[in-house]
Amino acid sequence: MRYILFLLSFFFSETLLSQPANRLHAGPWAGNITTRTAVIWAEVSPASKFVAVKFYPAGKPTNALTVTHTVESGQSFYPVKIELNGLAMNTTYKYDLLIDNVLQKVNFKTTFTTLDLWQWRKPAPDFTFLAGSCAYFNESVFDRPGKPYGGDSSIFETMAAAGGDFHIWMGDNWYTREVDFYSPWGLQYRASHDRGLPVLQKFMASMPQYAIWDDHDFGPDNSGKSYQLRNESREVFMKYSLNPTYGENGKGVYSKVTYSDVDFFLTDDRFFRAEEDLADSVYGHPNMNKTYFGEQQMDWLFNALLYSKAAFKIIVTGSQVLNNMSTSENMHRYPREYNDLMNFISSQQITGVIFMSGDRHHSEVIKLNRQDKYPLYDITLSPYTAGISKVRGQEINNPQRLEGTLVEEQNFGKISVSGLKGNRIFSLAIIGIKGTTLGRWSVTEKDLQ
Repeated sequence: MRYILFLLSFFFSETLLSQPANRLHAGPWAGNITTRTAVIWAEVSPASKFVAVKFYPAGKPTNALTVTHTVESGQSFYPVKIELNGLAMNTTYKYDLLIDNVLQKVNFKTTFTTLDLWQWRKPAPDFTFLAGSCAYFNESVFDRPGKPYGGDSSIFETMAAAGGDFHIWMGDNWYTREVDFYSPWGLQYRASHDRGLPVLQKFMASMPQYAIWDDHDFGPDNSGKSYQLRNESREVFMKYSLNPTYGENGKGVYSKVTYSDVDFFLTDDRFFRAEEDLADSVYGHPNMNKTYFGEQQMDWLFNALLYSKAAFKIIVTGSQVLNNMSTSENMHRYPREYNDLMNFISSQQITGVIFMSGDRHHSEVIKLNRQDKYPLYDITLSPYTAGISKVRGQEINNPQRLEGTLVEEQNFGKISVSGLKGNRIFSLAIIGIKGTTLGRWSVTEKDLQ
């Protein structure tokens, strides 16, 4: 009897040992999708050796192709990006992830659709996208004592159900803690931990994800170019996002995304940013050393705006730009670059400009009237799960805020662009955690000319 029990024990232990360990930490999901290319992202365990993506046009598995990636050894974290090239336009693809030749089973759809070639052939496609900011996920051992700061993360289930052609993370996409600030390992731990949470997997796979950063996913609160790990933080951001490009000359993470007839300028408000306490002016003139975007990025942004022929030109940044009644972080506290940007938009007659921002832990639409020019708007969307910060002081009755747009609870934005050429409509719905519409606003292409 003892011999039989020994054999059974040996059999079951050997069987368990022979089973492949769970080597998928996060993903897979598809992003940076163009007419003929896509990138598949996943994070795998350190024990993995090979990662492969098998893909084929939906319903045609006999046409499957496989791209393999070799995992580098000696690292603590293994996010991987696998490029798929030579795809057919306007085609839905199915993809599967294999780790060391083992198919990874997930409980969400793994498909993506390439973009259509519409230029010179048909009207610009209507589309919908989601946006927001400030995603704090509780981890009690490292969080500050007291009431947990992170809220109900089921908002990401609501966002997945809401659908969209893509989503833009507008900063504070994860929140570094004191234990993360002082080492590259800590910065990557935080990104890896949060991106691996089960509640995010279906949402991240449901649509392409683009991102900017703000202070909390860059480093410590209110940090800028003095942060000693800004280069290492940039490397982490590049590993955990799927933007087309990341700055220039190895500096910054700014980029541009074009979808249909709209350009999105994904700016970087941290890498080049001077400390906010630096004097705004010196001897009555804007302080030339108080940079927000920095000279390199400002030059890129000005030229990119001039080049753009888009119906709407969306400048996405972590901090608010136009709210001149705010005492929080805001571009108007950097008067040299703020004035340069405002003067450039006016003097060059740049049409269709809308700002989108995060950070404030409430949502609102701010309007800036300009003499003899169309008004500018700043759409602030926040927070996903971080704590609520209600408006206070002089901001309570801010005359710049558009009526019906202040939302002081967890929310995200769902934006649609529709209509005929020359009369496109940009429509915003601010949506709560359970899918209820909490605020609305819209503007037409003609309103911004």
